[in-house]
Amino acid sequence: MAESYDVVVIGAGPAGYVCAIRAAQLGLRVACVEASSYEGGFGGTCLNWGCIPAKALLESAALAQHLKSHGAEMGVKPVKVEYDFGAAVERSRGITSKLTGGVQYLLKKNDVVIVHGRGRLAGEGKVSIEGGDPAELSTRHVVIATGSVMKTFPGFEFDGERVIGSREALGLESLPGRLAIVGAGFVGVEFADVFNAFGVDVTLIEALDSLVPLEDPEIGKTLERSFKKRGIQVRTKTKVKELDRDATPMILTLENADGSEGIEKTDLVLMAVGRRAVTEDLGLEDNGVALENGFVKVDEWCRTTAEGVYAIGDVAGPPMLAHVGSHEGIVAAEHIAGEARHPVRYDNVPSVGYCHPEIASIGLGEEAAREAGYEVITGKYPLSAHGRALTAGAPEGFVKLVADARYGEVLGAHMIGHNVSELVAEVGLGRELETTLDEIVAHAHAHPSMSEAVMEAAFATLGRAIHI
Repeated sequence: MAESYDVVVIGAGPAGYVCAIRAAQLGLRVACVEASSYEGGFGGTCLNWGCIPAKALLESAALAQHLKSHGAEMGVKPVKVEYDFGAAVERSRGITSKLTGGVQYLLKKNDVVIVHGRGRLAGEGKVSIEGGDPAELSTRHVVIATGSVMKTFPGFEFDGERVIGSREALGLESLPGRLAIVGAGFVGVEFADVFNAFGVDVTLIEALDSLVPLEDPEIGKTLERSFKKRGIQVRTKTKVKELDRDATPMILTLENADGSEGIEKTDLVLMAVGRRAVTEDLGLEDNGVALENGFVKVDEWCRTTAEGVYAIGDVAGPPMLAHVGSHEGIVAAEHIAGEARHPVRYDNVPSVGYCHPEIASIGLGEEAAREAGYEVITGKYPLSAHGRALTAGAPEGFVKLVADARYGEVLGAHMIGHNVSELVAEVGLGRELETTLDEIVAHAHAHPSMSEAVMEAAFATLGRAIHI
């Protein structure tokens, strides 16, 4: 007889394990199935081969870059500094190990039953387990949280040695002399930051008009100027056509905006062109779970088209961010338990890139706000005038707010600069409360702090700029 549960969660990444814990807290009997795939394991891609180890390396890169750029002027003269990328990787793996072990501890602490293997739908109220603990689980609800994997282009297939993805980049034992990164979204620019700081000759290639093309256009331009100052070669409006892997060094053929061709010689190619959902061999369509654009189709409560089946995290579609998956996990668990508080609000999700300078945004951009029918006002505060940024030796960047002219409601924020990843939460919480520009400036922000930049941008948007 199959073991019976209230909820079976397939996948133990940031979406799955959070969902399992919250469901157990609400008094449900929960099993969490984890296959420990190439990119995953407890904690998913994020903790194992994504967010966490990448940010650990970015902290090492920031230290290296800061010493090179500002050490002497700040009174710390780097007489002899050696960069040890292997040690940085080892540190990142140690952090990952600690956190993934913590995930298993938290699941057990909350009485979630851990099932090893690959789960798939096996008919109404049933989940079969393969490749681990062979079993069939009986359940009232299933939550699919199988995540995503790296994708690439034909002709640029991963081989783990000369053409790699983020998974391999986070575990390199030695550094190449030259590195070509294809794709300049957050993953691409973060790796460009890391490898440049450790002395690699980096070329960053993007088919669209600017770096981080989903962000405010001025953010991409600011980041490009910063990267070029550091010696990173930036090639926007450029497509990759073919790769000669047998050449030494490899030869990457490029197509420029005017249709002309060029070449780039490189020792290693890092593909950072996005991820695809893991939907194969889950028994989805056989059990009435519809797909849309390669992702599991869900509503605002994370319900799929099949009764009792939910989907959360990357497998449920963009924005493919760990914090979105965790939030979806809580929403799904509370809905299953009959304690739904709010659906997922996708229009107020922060997006953050941890390169240096950092990037953060939330809500509507200027053009999107106009298209939505708002009378738009904007204001921008440059960090070159900001005391805390100057003391940190990081004057690059700005904070820009987009607001409704009639009521002053904050519609969006777009930032690039020192520690802006920590500033965006103020705007996000404010937007949940329908905050206005007047309410932001009414709060005396601590001085000197980076958070003052949000207040100064609000003053600028109101036409009452103080420090610019």
